[in-house]
This record gives sequence, C-alpha cells and structure tokens, in this order.
Amino acid sequence: MNISEEPLGDDEFTPRLDIRSLYDAFDAPVTDFDCGAKCAPYNPHGVPFCCDICEAVPVAYLQEWEYLQPRTDLWHIYRGDECPDDPDDPAEVWKETPEHMTLLACQGAAHCQRRFRAMSCRQFPFFPYLNSAGEFIGLTYEWTFESTCWVISNLWSVTARFRAEFVAVYDAILGMWPLEYASYDLASENMRILFTEKRQRIPLLHRNGQDYLLSPRSERLRRADLRGWRSFGRYRA
Repeated sequence: MNISEEPLGDDEFTPRLDIRSLYDAFDAPVTDFDCGAKCAPYNPHGVPFCCDICEAVPVAYLQEWEYLQPRTDLWHIYRGDECPDDPDDPAEVWKETPEHMTLLACQGAAHCQRRFRAMSCRQFPFFPYLNSAGEFIGLTYEWTFESTCWVISNLWSVTARFRAEFVAVYDAILGMWPLEYASYDLASENMRILFTEKRQRIPLLHRNGQDYLLSPRSERLRRADLRGWRSFGRYRA
C-alpha cells in the first residue's frame, strides 16, 4: 500500500492514497460464505441490508471517487431520491458528511462490481476501535445496524483473513491521517458511553486474533467465545 503525506495546512494534512493498492490490500470478504443471503430474506426489498440504499448510504473518500468515476459506472453521487419509499433531503444528509468524504449510491447488489467496492462497503459492519489511550486494538461493529446485519449477531463467522487485512489497512490509514484517526477515536468514545448506559460489554475482534468482551467503563478485556454472544432482532434463536 503506497501512502505519502500531502500537506493541507499548518496543522492538517491528508495522505495521498493509492486507491487501487488500498482496495487490493483489503479485498477479503467478511465471511467464507455469502452473508447477504442470510439477511436478504428479512428485508422487504429482498436484498442484503448493507446493499440497500434505504438502510445505509455509502460514504467514500473524495480520493476514492476520483479513482472510481472514470473507471466504473457502478457509482453516482447520492441525490436523495434513490429510496422511493423514503426519499431524503440531500442537503440535510450532506451537512453530516465530513469534508474529506462524499456520499455515493450504487446500481444495487445485483450489479455489484466487487473490484470497485468502496472502503465503506469493504469494512461493513465494522470500524476500527481505539481505546481511551488512543490505541487501535481491534474491530467492533456499527451499533446502529444491530437489528439488521446478520454478521453482528454472528461475529464468530468473521474470517481471520478479513480481520488481518482490516487491521493492516487501518494501521496505515490511522497512522497517516489525523482526520480519520479523530473520527474513529470519537466513534469509539461514543460507543463506550452508549454501552456504559446500556450496561453492556463491547464485543471486540482483537488485532491479536482473539475475541474479547470489553468493559466500556474500566476497559478491562475478557476472553470470550463470540459464538455464544448475543443475537439481535430477527436473528434471535
């Protein structure tokens, strides 16, 4: 993966990403099987929840869009009318989008071009978890998708290859990109606050290859078999 620093100002800089190298380094599927086939039957639209624009709007680095736009017809800039059942006011959605990112919409799961999946597709439903000391110690999940994503209810199914590629890619990105580091640091802090309020431990796919439950208050780690961890919504046994 080729990343070099490109200054933006006195206190900020963005790395110049080699998007093709980035994609090639993070190409492993989350599971050894099509996890979308597990959740699609529960979606009224008949597609995996993660590929349903009515459930999640993909984000991409601006540099990704620069790379993707001349190479594929898979993506277009999000307009807000892609979900006819629940159209968005794009101006409101764009207000919440970081300046170094853009919102996209694709042609749908049936027309996926896996070689040109955005980073947000490749990492879903996970994000890099940083402890309160600012250390990237592993993967945890986007909690807003607990009720829809099958993988979140079956964390044992995540492959070692996916975990290793995720860690390697985000070691590089977080080490070079203060904006991304700060974003995930805040997401991790928000998860600790929420799970403290809910009195629940945070499941962590550790960078060492083991699985843990993390106390959101003390941050103590306890080894766990996530096959026996909790399930959500329609995936409860």
